[in-house]
Amino acid sequence: MRFVAILALGACAVSAQAPKRLITDAEVKKVHKSTLFIDTHNDVTSRTVTGFDIGKAANDGHTDIVRYRAGGFGAQFFAVYVAANYVEGNRSAHRAMEMIDTVRHDIIGKHPNDFALALTADDVIRAHKQGKIASLVGIEGGHAIEDSPRLLRDFYALGIRYMTLTHSNTNTWAGSSGDLDGRTKGLTPLGKDIVREMNRIGMMVDISHVSDKTFWDALEVSSAPLLASHSSCRSISNIPRNMTDEMIVALAKKGGVVQVNFGCEFLSQKSANTSTFGNPAIREKLAAAMKDFKGTAEERRAKLAEVVKSIGLNTVPATLDDAVAHIDHIVKIAGIDAVGIGADYDGVDCVPVGLEDVSKMPNLTRALLEKGYTAKDIRKIYGENTLRVMRAAEKARK
Repeated sequence: MRFVAILALGACAVSAQAPKRLITDAEVKKVHKSTLFIDTHNDVTSRTVTGFDIGKAANDGHTDIVRYRAGGFGAQFFAVYVAANYVEGNRSAHRAMEMIDTVRHDIIGKHPNDFALALTADDVIRAHKQGKIASLVGIEGGHAIEDSPRLLRDFYALGIRYMTLTHSNTNTWAGSSGDLDGRTKGLTPLGKDIVREMNRIGMMVDISHVSDKTFWDALEVSSAPLLASHSSCRSISNIPRNMTDEMIVALAKKGGVVQVNFGCEFLSQKSANTSTFGNPAIREKLAAAMKDFKGTAEERRAKLAEVVKSIGLNTVPATLDDAVAHIDHIVKIAGIDAVGIGADYDGVDCVPVGLEDVSKMPNLTRALLEKGYTAKDIRKIYGENTLRVMRAAEKARK
């Protein structure tokens, strides 16, 4: 499979392996402006739902309008993140509704000159031509539908255009990479029916967070390409949330795209080894401290920071070069059409030096140009590949 993927890559393999060259600011600006930059995962919604104003320049977090404009964003998938604790008492769908509302009301509704709701690939292009940031919505955590295809269809009607089949918790119909028991589980018959229904209504199937078995089951069942909305390469950073080379190649063969996650642990093995992802002792302490915590996502984040500080956890930062290495690796094994960006800003605590927030995307453009990627390559990575998967999901619906 590796040989086939490299043959399919063609001329881009040469450009991706070329030595660094001197790039001017003018070239970076020209190439970056020529792209329609789409990021497939941002968790700022966990802040806006509790009152954060995305319209003002902030000194914390990763996301606001001022930094979006500096980063040259064309489109953003906002995460409807539903924490696992909402499963208790059947509150998951309620939380999903609140999170959808924060996108439509607190982000788009309050800032209509900057954001426009997008439901299709054509909507994304239209908003971009209007100088607005196309705003899309994806559910993070399949437990949000409370095992109901009816709720799945309702969420689609409210604008949801992808669903991550699981979060870090295994649900009743799909195994997650986030717990040891879930890693042995795949899709149940209900899970397979849910994937088929997602195909039928035109919702993209997102396999970030799922167990390896769930990935392979979804790949077999889905009639449309899969999306990994915020995952990276396990061969570079060996954490369960990342994808193996075999998975990446198989996903690419069916037209799917891996959206590279900028979390330090996802990008660097050194980072992973100094984090909860790669250090079991730290992970166990953190899990024990957070076991009975019932607060909001913002309160949970504050509590986590407090616990991390008490443990003395100090994750080694990743770098811009680490992010480029993951893009490079996917291109080399699966082709230029298989990679995109799902940075996970405001959903991860540690981000790379040089990619500190949404304003830093031109730094990535410079780094890719230095590696020998062409403007055409970068346009594919930044948006065209994602639009292709969107159109495939829309076609499956039709």
